[in-house]
Amino acid sequence: MKKITIIGNGAMALSIAQGLQKKDIEIEVVGRDKNKLHHFCKKVKCSYALLDGYEIEKKDIILAVKPYALQSVAQKLKGKANVIYSILAGSTIEQLKQIKSSFFIRAMPNVAASYNASTTILTGNSEYKTQAIELFSSIGKTFWVEDENQLDIATALTGCAPAFLALVAEAMGDAAVKCGMNRELASDLVANNFYSFAPLIASEHPALIKDKITSPGGATIEGVKALEQYGARFAFFRAVESAYAKLQK
Repeated sequence: MKKITIIGNGAMALSIAQGLQKKDIEIEVVGRDKNKLHHFCKKVKCSYALLDGYEIEKKDIILAVKPYALQSVAQKLKGKANVIYSILAGSTIEQLKQIKSSFFIRAMPNVAASYNASTTILTGNSEYKTQAIELFSSIGKTFWVEDENQLDIATALTGCAPAFLALVAEAMGDAAVKCGMNRELASDLVANNFYSFAPLIASEHPALIKDKITSPGGATIEGVKALEQYGARFAFFRAVESAYAKLQK
């Protein structure tokens, strides 16, 4: 059985662990707080260890701490890992080398990992490309890009996407409630809209989908007009652009 050590016990680490456990992968989680680690392992079948002095020699590590904590975490680790898979947004491979490892892979999954539905972007040492794709395919679909700038763009697009789309879902549900629908039904319908949209966007250009639905003088084109009037398209353009700019700092 393949074994993966996850350093970090936050929300993203938990999502990845929940996805990996469904694929018969042995998981160890490492962190600073024993109580938080114990709570983590109640949600996921795993073992745990404390960070201070942790031995990473020849281990496969998923690094899932906050980017600002990289230096302090690196100082507490001993040995040289086989591979570091880092999900630290904006932290370059050169910065990751504060931790000793034979190979470095930057990965950007999203929180859908817990449902094995993540979109994960990968880059790093090409010698470890196959292994990286195999591992992260356990939690969803993977895409390999050839440089770190492309990964940062993809992070702004896919890593941030659940938060952006959650705003869309929340707004649409609220609008239905204002029009007179009960909250439970509105929430169920919005959720199913995303489910129904997935195969459409996977097979057709967005403009073609829109054109198929907007009949002359109909309700849909009236709604599209309102979205354009209030700048929805530009707002999402700027959201992705702003997220990418933040990753460059």
